[in-house]
Amino acid sequence: MAKAKEAEKPDNTVYIGKKPTMNYVLAVATQANSGVNEIVIKARGKSISKAVDVAEIVRNRFVQDLNVDDIKITTEVLEGEEGRESNVSSIEIFLKK
Repeated sequence: MAKAKEAEKPDNTVYIGKKPTMNYVLAVATQANSGVNEIVIKARGKSISKAVDVAEIVRNRFVQDLNVDDIKITTEVLEGEEGRESNVSSIEIFLKK
């Protein structure tokens, strides 16, 4: 069942989590150098600042011809422990050549 969820994930999207920042920088730079015209960086909660860092590091040090095309911020409602709902902020950063 996990394979079905992976199949739905677009190839040009990088999800930011708990790994070191440079892992995500490498993933974005690799996609940019493989010919993808638009890359989406997505993050939720505490990872939002890391997503911004990744976008800026890639743009300033690795792929200078990438520009921020759009930024979308939303609030997602997640079901937590014991069925409680909690609001979590999320961000999508669209980088385009």
